[in-house]
Amino acid sequence: MLPKFLLADNSLETPDTIFVVHTETPRFIVEADLDDFWNNQQVHWIDGEPGDEDYIAELIDAAEEFLEKEFENEELLASEDDEE
Repeated sequence: MLPKFLLADNSLETPDTIFVVHTETPRFIVEADLDDFWNNQQVHWIDGEPGDEDYIAELIDAAEEFLEKEFENEELLASEDDEE
């Protein structure tokens, strides 16, 4: 079973960009600046954009929440490494 979201980057071609990939239907990729993810997003729909704006907002909110938790976990791991 695949995770619902994945983080991706293409650091050789777009070093300041991060991608959040939604693996469940409707599949999509949120592309944004690494430093300003919440304000500078482009959504790429793989399965076609759903017509319901509220549903789209829920999906994007879930992607943002996933990324935020990933960043928090990364910071936690980094601080644990510093303590060792």
